Amino acid sequence: MFTDKFLRDRRGVELDVQERAVLEKAIFEIRTIDARKTVVQAGETLSVSMLLLEGFMCRYLDDREGMRQLVAVQVPGDFLDLHAYPLKILDHDVASLTAATIAVIPHKALDEINAAMPELTRKLWFSTLLDAAMHRAWLFRLGRLDAVGRVAHFLSETNVRLVSAGLSDGTRFALGITQADISEICGITSVHANRVLRQLREERLCIFRSSLVEILDVEVLARRGQFNPAYLYIENKSGRPDIERPTS
Repeated sequence: MFTDKFLRDRRGVELDVQERAVLEKAIFEIRTIDARKTVVQAGETLSVSMLLLEGFMCRYLDDREGMRQLVAVQVPGDFLDLHAYPLKILDHDVASLTAATIAVIPHKALDEINAAMPELTRKLWFSTLLDAAMHRAWLFRLGRLDAVGRVAHFLSETNVRLVSAGLSDGTRFALGITQADISEICGITSVHANRVLRQLREERLCIFRSSLVEILDVEVLARRGQFNPAYLYIENKSGRPDIERPTS
């Protein structure tokens, strides 16, 4: 099933069997994309939206010198551009970070879902609001945290998102991106990203090597990044309380 990771474990909005079947039927085609390929350019008119099935992708903006700033990272189970359904034209580019597989859903099919299935429409809307929540966390990360905190927050968030998608065991996951990508995600230089990752390794918090992340202390890494997973709206099935926001 292509949609099995979409909204998986999200609090109060997991899709039922019928809703997943309808969304599966709406898929027009499956595409494979090479790494480092732009699939949507800012300003182009769009008539489809894409669901990421495998790999990692991003949204980004270029400055006047052509330097890229990532503004979102997509993991399997995420819609890349569901917001293109009402907007039709995006203000940013969408590209692959790794080789990726996507499901293409025409906006005409979304029109039919919107007309016939208001509850499924609400859940699709929820996914765009979840994007907005992650964007707010992104702004917090870049605006309030130091370099180590930014990387710690990003890795903690990615771990939780991949646990939800069934792609992390809670401490280890594949992350096929580079230190240069980390620098663009966290708004630091590549050299600084290298230093931060070395510091996290030396403090026995996290190891990032050969596209594999191993978190050695989940709770301490989260505290270092002031990461609170509440904004991800993931159902807590572990029986453990969510990580509390630091008070100092």
